[in-house]
Amino acid sequence: MPQTNQDLDPVRLREVFGIFPSGVVAVAALVDGAPVGLAASSFTSVSLDPPLVSFSIANASRTWPDLRRALHLGVTILADHHSKVARQLAGAVDRRFDGLSLTTTRDGAVTLDDGLAHFDTTIHEELRAGDHTIVLLRLHAVHNGGHATPSPLVFHRSRFGRLHEE
Repeated sequence: MPQTNQDLDPVRLREVFGIFPSGVVAVAALVDGAPVGLAASSFTSVSLDPPLVSFSIANASRTWPDLRRALHLGVTILADHHSKVARQLAGAVDRRFDGLSLTTTRDGAVTLDDGLAHFDTTIHEELRAGDHTIVLLRLHAVHNGGHATPSPLVFHRSRFGRLHEE
């Protein structure tokens, strides 16, 4: 099937990329004494040895330049009841953590208390990739939230949803 430049239009690409669902995480830390964070739908495991995970962030992000200054970053795997939280983390910077129950490590990693799992990480490497940067994170600690029926928040076709078991 031949490709045309029209097929590679950013609007069309976003639509096509959206066919594949992805999980959603919160990435957060204390920066200058206040929580700073964002929602990312490009999170993935990368390596067991060394223990690495990754997410991608738009180069135009106004949050990432501040967040990347933190010594440690907390990553929370969001649950299916977190769609409002994910929107909040993508919203107004000064209201992103309003009403959320958070835990902060002594190294400044911030996680949401009711997440499915929590990771304490540091930046291992950043790789520029077009209009995004792939951020490789080194794991220092992991915690399973212990939820009886874990169901992650999923981003699919530009909407948040949940997995359906068969």
